Amino acid sequence: MDSFSSSSVVGLGAVDPKLQHFIKAETQKQRFQQLVHQMTELCWEKCMDKPGPKLDSRAEACFVNCVERFIDTSQFILNRLEQTQKSKPVFSESLSD
Repeated sequence: MDSFSSSSVVGLGAVDPKLQHFIKAETQKQRFQQLVHQMTELCWEKCMDKPGPKLDSRAEACFVNCVERFIDTSQFILNRLEQTQKSKPVFSESLSD
């Protein structure tokens, strides 16, 4: 499914609110899946030296630490973006006409 922003959905005018909610939920699912994929790829490359039938304690600890740092970093970035958006002045819609 293509990624739609809520602004593009709102711009469509008389779109069914249920459809808007569905698109928003699917977009959030897609973003979450992308984050999980990125985290898996990053941590696998960093922590997995030689695949085997069991994880050794070093690899397990590395995966736990990697996932925790990935989540911390993602949260930090989201918070920073939120702060940046709040500090920017919002233009009125009359300016865009």
